[in-house]
Amino acid sequence: MKFKNLDLSKLRIRILSLLVVLVGSICFLDAQTEVQDSIWMREHYQKYEYKIPMRDGVKLFTVVYVPKDKSKKYPILMNRTCYNASGYGDYKTYGHPSSFLVRDGYILVFQDVRGRYMSEGTFNNMTPNITGNDKNNKTAIDESSDTYDTIDWLIKKIKGNNGKVGIFGISYPGFYSAAALPDAHPALKASAPQAPISDFFFDDFHHNGAYLESYTAAFAVFGYQKKSTTREDWFIDELLRMYSLPVTNAYDFYLKLGPLKNITSKFHYDNFFWQQIVDHPNYDEFWQKRNLLPHLTDIKPAVLTVGGWFDAEDLYGPLHIYRAIEASSPGATNTIVMGPWGHGDWADEEGLSTHNHICFGDSISTFYQREIEKPFFAYHLKGEGALALPEAYMFDTGTKEWKKFDVWPPKDIPPVSLTFGMDKKLYINGTENKLLTFSYLSDPANPVHYVSEPEGLGFTPRSFMSDDQRHASLRNDVLTFQTDILEEDLTLAGPIMAKLIVAITGTDADFIVKLIDVYPDDEPDCPHNADYIKLQGYQQLVRSEVFRGRFRNSFENPEPFIPGEITEVKIALQDILHTFKKGHRVMIQIHSTWFPYIDRNPQKYVDNIYKAEASDFIKSTITVYGSSTVTVGEHP
Repeated sequence: MKFKNLDLSKLRIRILSLLVVLVGSICFLDAQTEVQDSIWMREHYQKYEYKIPMRDGVKLFTVVYVPKDKSKKYPILMNRTCYNASGYGDYKTYGHPSSFLVRDGYILVFQDVRGRYMSEGTFNNMTPNITGNDKNNKTAIDESSDTYDTIDWLIKKIKGNNGKVGIFGISYPGFYSAAALPDAHPALKASAPQAPISDFFFDDFHHNGAYLESYTAAFAVFGYQKKSTTREDWFIDELLRMYSLPVTNAYDFYLKLGPLKNITSKFHYDNFFWQQIVDHPNYDEFWQKRNLLPHLTDIKPAVLTVGGWFDAEDLYGPLHIYRAIEASSPGATNTIVMGPWGHGDWADEEGLSTHNHICFGDSISTFYQREIEKPFFAYHLKGEGALALPEAYMFDTGTKEWKKFDVWPPKDIPPVSLTFGMDKKLYINGTENKLLTFSYLSDPANPVHYVSEPEGLGFTPRSFMSDDQRHASLRNDVLTFQTDILEEDLTLAGPIMAKLIVAITGTDADFIVKLIDVYPDDEPDCPHNADYIKLQGYQQLVRSEVFRGRFRNSFENPEPFIPGEITEVKIALQDILHTFKKGHRVMIQIHSTWFPYIDRNPQKYVDNIYKAEASDFIKSTITVYGSSTVTVGEHP
């Protein structure tokens, strides 16, 4: 595809820079720290490059940095990535790992997974784990086997290692860190999956089966096979299809684009991953095989799972990976850390820690890197220090402080039930009112915007997870319930389950449930904000989730609604730790469009929404009954 009056070389550079920042493969430190790390690396490390053979003969490109000081042996700290290991080849780590780990003395390893950049083989998204009779096949591969073979080669071939290996990574590399755990190599002693994907039907590209339309440009990175083992970025041409367009308002862009079938015809017509999503709209065997969670059994390495409470991309993964290991391997060293970050923000230190418009304190990422991550690897890979990490190191996003728990969800914070009353009142531990009904007209042609301010065409969503919800409160198609002003602090901790009793006039619908902290009218402003951002009366999003109603009884076998029939829809929201402070209010919002974060449900049942016609999109009246509840903190 050609573009007139366009400097392609400059645009390629801009897109690559955008990709590096947004995908989560490399988080840029400030320039001074980056330079200092590079100087340190050149002074203290020697670089080597290898093609490491896997059991099926495929060779994976691997960059290895070995400390120049040969007076002692060092553990190996490895990062497996689909985002270009050679990008780390110029004595720069871009915060992967942190400066604390770089200076603490490790053999650092960066590897392209198969089929990516300079590695051989075929790339497969969320490679299914080896199961059943395939375990007897000596050439069967998965991400665990590739990690095993790499570790085995490194231990035998790299001089000066102490026989112990750790693995870490953020986002997709976080998945590779978790995928190394099943059938792990005996030398793998510690793994830190950070913002890891665990199941693509519930995380990243989908939420409960609903497609994240805001991810549309990201398919260029995941849906092509490269043609040679070079550094050539084979996906740039498809990225240009979208990023060459002068889009200043993503909401209008996607609305004018129309049904999802137009994405196929205009942008992703040759993208194998997009076609897989189109061909598998339900949670069938294709997706089930790519679910890592059932394979996280009998875990031997110590695990430090890390996530951000405001991660719009991978919040499901860290919570469910921790939970799966806790359930299947109760004797494992299994720690979870959740901080006040967006996607991968703990790898970057900006001084004042913020998310969108909300301030959380100073140097929170540095605290994590120095006091949590560094001691974890030092203890398990070097035998240094006395590891004092709790089971759960969680940041309370209301009181803005770290808290430690022996179990997550915590047993000493009681569950809370939220119910709906007259005049849109929200009650804490109140009684259900089965006689009340609340209705709104949902129109896919006029969907609820998911952010409070217009935005251009982005790569993946970032800031909305703590955004102001007043723009939604003003709409007639958003049900808004709030408590009276709190007379004392209220701490909510653990998972959230919304049980909605509904009836609709159409045959399908989405349901979005949001938990919101309403600030008082005298809330002080945060100094990092623009002058026009006022926190007085701010409605801060704390947690939210979408549920595609057709999956209410089965994600594998969807079914239409019967118009007018009263139906229960259960919506699992991800965990929180948030104290609603005295003087604040608790708010719940319910609506059925959330655009363009989530694609629009036609609201007329069709077998495959990715192939829906424009004529399939209809208005629908949604009725929510007073017997509905939202419960926070009940143990799974």
